[in-house]
Amino acid sequence: MVKYAFYTGCVSKGGAPELYQSITAVAPKLGLEFEELEGAACTGAGVLTERNEELADTLNARTFAMAERLNLPIMTICSTCQGVMSQANHRLKTNPGYLQRVNQHLAVEGLKYNGTATVKHFMWFLAEDYGLTNLQSKVVRPLTGIKLAAFYGCYVLRPTKDLEYDEHPERGEYLDQIISALGGVPIDYSGKTKCCGFPILTMNEKNSVTMSGNHMMEVKELGGEAMVTPCPLCHLSLDGYQPQAGKIKNVQIGMPIIHLPQAVGLALGIPPQTLGLNKHIVSTASFVGRVRS
Repeated sequence: MVKYAFYTGCVSKGGAPELYQSITAVAPKLGLEFEELEGAACTGAGVLTERNEELADTLNARTFAMAERLNLPIMTICSTCQGVMSQANHRLKTNPGYLQRVNQHLAVEGLKYNGTATVKHFMWFLAEDYGLTNLQSKVVRPLTGIKLAAFYGCYVLRPTKDLEYDEHPERGEYLDQIISALGGVPIDYSGKTKCCGFPILTMNEKNSVTMSGNHMMEVKELGGEAMVTPCPLCHLSLDGYQPQAGKIKNVQIGMPIIHLPQAVGLALGIPPQTLGLNKHIVSTASFVGRVRS
């Protein structure tokens, strides 16, 4: 068993609880043990950083300090959380004076961040630590012939320096590689590395859902049968607001949006309902039905 301090993020226990349900079902199959970071704060989702960077970095340093106390690396299941935490960690580790000032804020809780925390997305764990060959060997219900479109989410792709792309240049291709390892057929399309529209959802819903609609329609036109994302905020945009996007496009899109752990779990033989595949806004039945039992 490999143990991680598990940072669930807000959305997997709120707007997309099927994500938490699926990762906790998948983890034992992969030899993963989680020590959940209960009481950890939201990363700020980038929005708080724009308003008050030091406050956002203090909240993330608090989470890092909690993991340090456990002497465990952090695992996240959200592209946005990964990106925000990576950027905060980079600022803290490269500026000792700034880290000292942040630690003064943490002292009221008896916490101190020593700059040793590592944060790894589940997607990165699969590709870098578990290994795609090992993952492929565990597949009992392959996603054979299913055309799947990877949708990464902005924060796990940029900025590349903070996300250590110099050391891991293939991180921008991991989701496609995982789809292949599960037996699926990854689709190459222009929208997979673009924004889902979620950041502007409350400011300009029409433009936001138009963006997500464009991505889904592009996938549909290429014969895609479902989209897979490692980001629950992208999932909310693509699944939760798909009906609104369809109205703008004047079409029923009908594109299943699958969380990464759900795709992995299904290929590993976990029942669809255990993975929460019956809890989406847009039905996943067409995707689930294509997977061989």
